[in-house]
Amino acid sequence: MTETVAYGIAAAATLVAAWAGWHMFRQQPVGNPLFYAVAALELALIALLIGGIVALNSTSRDVDGTLFVSYLVTVAVIPPAAVLWGIAEKSRWGTGVVVVALLTVAVLCIRLLDIWKGTYA
Repeated sequence: MTETVAYGIAAAATLVAAWAGWHMFRQQPVGNPLFYAVAALELALIALLIGGIVALNSTSRDVDGTLFVSYLVTVAVIPPAAVLWGIAEKSRWGTGVVVVALLTVAVLCIRLLDIWKGTYA
């Protein structure tokens, strides 16, 4: 896992969260464009999951594999759950759930980088 990948996905999640925040501010529910943006982010997260597992199996680093894989799975599961919740909740707070979830994904991606480097506490 490289810094470019971690920061790139974190930046993408933050941008989609900001867009969802704009939707929340305008009291709009989760619509197709926001859904597609989260779906594109989810594709990147699935690629991160697969790439992270492959990298973990081929590294000689001292990485806590269980913790690393659990973070990878969690990061990949959060956006679909948030979007489903956001679609079910038609008020602006449904979109608010998506905002919080994507900001969480951004933070967890940076945390994944810390775990990969072995600087976790």
